[in-house]
Amino acid sequence: MRTIWLDGAQWLAVLRIGLGLWWLESWRHKDRKAWFERGTGIAWAADVAREHRWPVVRSGFEWTVAPHPGAMAYVVVYAELALGLGLVTGFLTPVALVGGLLLNLLYLVLMIHDWAEQGQNAMMALISLVALFAMSWQTWSLDHAIGLFL
Repeated sequence: MRTIWLDGAQWLAVLRIGLGLWWLESWRHKDRKAWFERGTGIAWAADVAREHRWPVVRSGFEWTVAPHPGAMAYVVVYAELALGLGLVTGFLTPVALVGGLLLNLLYLVLMIHDWAEQGQNAMMALISLVALFAMSWQTWSLDHAIGLFL
């Protein structure tokens, strides 16, 4: 593929790195003190799940998240950090892309009624799919440098 500035593999790396920066921004703007000490993030998600139009979301939240709100707060917050770092550095990139895709799909289902959130999560999921199937770790990545996922 020919382009004016970068080749196709480099543009895919730019896309992957941009997605990683998006995850890092999501992590950066979270009020971690509120999430960890006051449980605001999980409490907000519990309210959303409780009012959700799909019963499977309510029951899934009650079965998975509600019994362990403190641990789940750490899982959510640090998953976003790990995804961002993995994608920016290109380390374990396919794992980070699949993890990010699953997290975005989870957010998408949870926030099915909020169109603003839908756009962000749908776009991030689409970028994850493109970066995954185009093997975006082939350029500018630690995976490529150490010979992973060739």
